[in-house]
Amino acid sequence: MFKELYLKSIKLAGHKNSKSFLGFFSFIESFIFPIPPDVLIIPMTIAKREEWLKIATIATIGSVLGACLGYFIGFVFFNEIGVKIFELYGVDNTSFLKDKLSSDGGTIAWITLLAIAGFTPVPFKLLTITSGFVHFNIIYFIIISILTRGSRFFIIAFLIGNFGPTMKKIIEKRILSLSIVISFVIISLAYLVYKFLINFSN
Repeated sequence: MFKELYLKSIKLAGHKNSKSFLGFFSFIESFIFPIPPDVLIIPMTIAKREEWLKIATIATIGSVLGACLGYFIGFVFFNEIGVKIFELYGVDNTSFLKDKLSSDGGTIAWITLLAIAGFTPVPFKLLTITSGFVHFNIIYFIIISILTRGSRFFIIAFLIGNFGPTMKKIIEKRILSLSIVISFVIISLAYLVYKFLINFSN
C-alpha cells in the first residue's frame, strides 16, 4: 500500500496544482499520512529550480499547521482518534510517555525527540499527537516544529534548486547523516534557549 502511495505522490509532483498538493500532503503527513513531503519537494524543485524558496515555504507551513492539528488530536481526542493512528503504525503503548515527560529532564528529553522526529525519517506524526497527549508546552512544540521541519525542507529545496538533479542521489544517500548532524545542532540550540528561559524566569 505504501509503495502505491509513494508512486502516486511522485506523479502529483508534475501536476499543475502541485503546490496545493504539496501543502495538503505536508499538512496531513504531520498527523497521519505515511509519505514524507520530500517525495514532492524533490521533483517539484527539479522542475522549477527558481521556485525552491516558495516550495520549501509551502511545505513548512503545511507541516507545522498539520503538527498543530496532531497536537490537538492528542490533547482532546487521543483515545478516540490518536490511538487508532498509533495502531496504524504498530504502536500500542503510550501511557509511559506521560511519566517520562514529568520526570527530571523530561522537557529536554521531549524536545530532543521532537527535533529528531522533525528532521529525520522517524514518524513525526507520532510525536505531534503524543505531544498533545502529554500536554507538552505548546510554545516549545511550535518552535521546535518550525525549526526542524523548516530546516529539513529548506535544505533539500536549496540544494536541489541551486545544484540541480545531480544533488538528488546525494540527498537520498546522505539525508540520514545530514539529519543527525542538524538535529544535534537544533537540540543543542533548543537546550540553550530552554536553560536561558528557565534562568530568566527565576
